[in-house]
Amino acid sequence: MSCFLWIEDFDNSVENSVETTASYVLDSIISQPFESDARELKRQLKGQGVFLELTFQDGLSFIRDKDKLNQIDYIILDIDLKPYNDPSEISTDFLKLLFEFEKYTEEDHKTNNDESFKNACNNLEKIAGFYLYTDLVVELGFPKTHILFCSNHGENTKTIQAAFKQAKISLPQIYQKSEPKVQSWVKSCYDNPYSRLRRGIIEGCKYLRNLTEEKLRFNRFIQEPDKQITLEDLHNYLDVLENFLPLREPADKVTFYKLFVRTLAHEWESANPWKSLKSVSQELKQELFAFTWIMKMTRNWLAHSRIFENINEQDVAYLFIVNMRAMFLLDDSLIDYEKHLLQLFQSISANEIEKKIGSQESTRKIPLEKHYATLLKRARKREAINFHEALNDLQKDLQKSDNSQDRNYLIQGLYQTFWFLTSSGQVKVSLENNSTKLNYIFRYFGYSKNKKDSYLFELARHIYKRSFDG
Repeated sequence: MSCFLWIEDFDNSVENSVETTASYVLDSIISQPFESDARELKRQLKGQGVFLELTFQDGLSFIRDKDKLNQIDYIILDIDLKPYNDPSEISTDFLKLLFEFEKYTEEDHKTNNDESFKNACNNLEKIAGFYLYTDLVVELGFPKTHILFCSNHGENTKTIQAAFKQAKISLPQIYQKSEPKVQSWVKSCYDNPYSRLRRGIIEGCKYLRNLTEEKLRFNRFIQEPDKQITLEDLHNYLDVLENFLPLREPADKVTFYKLFVRTLAHEWESANPWKSLKSVSQELKQELFAFTWIMKMTRNWLAHSRIFENINEQDVAYLFIVNMRAMFLLDDSLIDYEKHLLQLFQSISANEIEKKIGSQESTRKIPLEKHYATLLKRARKREAINFHEALNDLQKDLQKSDNSQDRNYLIQGLYQTFWFLTSSGQVKVSLENNSTKLNYIFRYFGYSKNKKDSYLFELARHIYKRSFDG
């Protein structure tokens, strides 16, 4: 999902209730019934990724708070807004705006000129949304394409329209709240893959930054003491990742994705996936070995090839999740930012993945034999080396390839590596007339009857299609 700021006072919705107005605007992304009280609605929406502010002053305070605005991907603005809620809590920013634009003077304020204050607020109220818009676009650099004007009073803005025209600034389109365009805009923004990826990365970095040093296990893979990272190094690393993708979707986003993954994987240059892990279960060793190998290959491929020319949002999300699971000791269940990122995938249901995986004792539930045989053939291998080693060898042969299918095949191999390295079994290869025969006994470690809610099981059901269907 993407996060929204909605600045709406509901006071002028004479013909519509609070819940009706909310339904007009947000029904395409929130299916549950809306609260009928504005303040209760504000609390309800916050849990759905929508921050609601009910006055002009509260909206102004929100957008001028850098930390708060950084939580937002898109903004929905009303034009006609109640200026403030409590006259005893008028902010300095609010007063400064009245002084500068609404002919309310500091002398008026010192002498408590209520009439002048009331007139200034009445004038501001009619065009309050435009003040916020210009502050966002001109002063704060917020993308105007990420702002929707949604008002039933757009016809009362002739003065502001003339001012925009005189300043040679394009007036934004204003929609009635009941127009279908409003819901379709909100829905398309909510589902936007780039925004969803960016938001998941931001929330992930915020979460990980709060972890204690005891949760950092990355140094286990670094044999040279002088190359191990400190907590400060880690925070700098997370800061760079959190701020890497711009709010405005780049025209050439693939370039940004490649640079992001290069930064993400750079730390694995000195890592040794083969380094033994003491005091962990065999299952966890396999899991960590899988993740470290995926990141090690990613780092090397980025440094020496053009394999990632077709990278997309799913691939970046997958590598971000894998990377952080390798670097940190995290809970066994999915973390909120992982849930967010996994929404980018076309998942299969828990029942479906259970049928495909079966129990720990089930065999040959996933066509790994076919994929392994294809890889050996493409890599021209005539011996049953490990899947990830054969994949890495093939990458060396294809690293200068301009063939899109070759690149896609190798990227898909990073997903399949997850399955092979979190599995237990053997691959037996015999050659007859240049054909390869395989006998692969498959057992998936990530699933058991009491681990259906584990992150490994959830990751598996979300990446299954990307792993085997392309």
